[in-house]
Amino acid sequence: MRVKICGITQPEQSIAIASLGATALGFICVPTSPRYVTTSQIQAAVAQLPKNIDKIGVFANASIGEIKQIVVDSGLTGVQLHGDESPEFCDQLRQALPNIEILKAFRIRSLEHLETTADYVKYVDTLLLDAYHPQQLGGTGKTLDWTMLQQYSPNRPWFLAGGLTTDNIVQALSQVNPSGIDLSSGVERAPGDKDLDKVALLFERLGSRE
Repeated sequence: MRVKICGITQPEQSIAIASLGATALGFICVPTSPRYVTTSQIQAAVAQLPKNIDKIGVFANASIGEIKQIVVDSGLTGVQLHGDESPEFCDQLRQALPNIEILKAFRIRSLEHLETTADYVKYVDTLLLDAYHPQQLGGTGKTLDWTMLQQYSPNRPWFLAGGLTTDNIVQALSQVNPSGIDLSSGVERAPGDKDLDKVALLFERLGSRE
C-alpha cells in the first residue's frame, strides 16, 4: 500500500519521513495554505530523496502553464489537483505532462458526490478522497464517512485521506480498502511541521496489521 505524507515543508523531515517508510511525499503549491512551499523549498526537500519516492505537488485551480513550470523546476513526479478542475482540464494537463502521475482529489460530501469521481477515471492515474470542508482544501483533520466507501471500487487506484491519524488508521483500514493513504495534519505538531515520532508510530501500526 502506498503511504503519502503531505504538507512537507522541511528538507530534513522529508528525508527522515522517506526513511521511515513513506512511499510518497506531498508538497503544497497553493500560496494561501499554511503549508505552502516555494519551488526552491521543494528542490531542497527532494534533492536527497531516493529515486523511488514519489514527489507530488498539490495544486488548486492553477493554470497548466504554472503547474508545468513548477513540476519541471522542482523535480516533481506527480501532480495532485485539489481544486475545481474539470475532466477536460485533467486531459489537457496529461498532454502537457505525459510522464507525470496525475491525482485528482475530491472533498466528498455525499454518496452522489462520490459518484462524480467516475467522470475522471479516464483522465487521471489516481483518485484521492478527502473529507469535505467548506473553506479549507485539505489538512483539516476531519474524517470521511468510511462506511460510505465500503463499496467503492473505481477502476483506478485511490488514496484515502481526511483526518487519518495513528489512532484511527487501523480502524479506517479495517473498513475500507484503498490503494494508498494520505496523512497531513494527523502526523503534525503544527501545520507543515511533522512529528517524526507520530510518523514512526504510523508505520509501526501499519506493520502490525500485516
